[in-house]
Amino acid sequence: MEVVIVADARSGGEIIAEAMARLLRRKPDALLGVATGSTPLPVYQALAAEVRSGSVDTARARIAQLDEYVGLPAEHPESYRSVLRREVLEPLGIGMEAFLGPDGTAPDVQAACEAYDRALAAAGGVDLQLLGIGTDGHIGFNEPCSSLASRTRIKTLTEQTRVDNARFFDGDIEQVPHHVITQGIGTILEARHLVLLATGEGKADAVAATVEGPVAAVCPASALQLHPHATVVVDEAAASKLKLAEYFRHTYAGKPAWQGI
Repeated sequence: MEVVIVADARSGGEIIAEAMARLLRRKPDALLGVATGSTPLPVYQALAAEVRSGSVDTARARIAQLDEYVGLPAEHPESYRSVLRREVLEPLGIGMEAFLGPDGTAPDVQAACEAYDRALAAAGGVDLQLLGIGTDGHIGFNEPCSSLASRTRIKTLTEQTRVDNARFFDGDIEQVPHHVITQGIGTILEARHLVLLATGEGKADAVAATVEGPVAAVCPASALQLHPHATVVVDEAAASKLKLAEYFRHTYAGKPAWQGI
């Protein structure tokens, strides 16, 4: 696992966006896995700037969704499909025809989960999956003690998660769905390159457990240690609990610029 320590969220976003741009120059129809939330926004903003400058072409790029609410219509402004359309597809000039996501309104949710795994495989697999991390080490909606071999499936949101997400639903927790579809850890690990971005002191313990702790279901993100190409990009605050921080700084500083992340 490679750990890249940066000054701030903007710097992390620029590094990851450049990795995506390099991938698209090499493979114009690459399938990029994306996450929602505030943490990845600097990545999308930096990549959109590269598109506007003409340094990368996204005409053939494809986008894959990490998770989705169950029962929320796709056109609802807070469905993750709608959020990604606003924050990723439109800024990058990518149409919905190039978007892959699970059907959160399907009458048979389990069948929809299985269909999404098949769709990802049929598309050739995710080339680069961008991830965030929760303070408890979750990735996607794979909460602590999720199976490290899990596939795309339905998960029940905790009451605290629903309380936290109520701000997106006019402060009304009753509008927040109780369930989500999420790529499982086993599904996530099938992407060719995993890139986790974490910022802020509140993520420091989770980052340390992910990078330097044992591989354990209690910290789902620790499964990244099993991946042949996993990159963890963190700002100074999120790196503050890493015992090997100086080593990570030294190795990244000595890396050939052409190699990227």
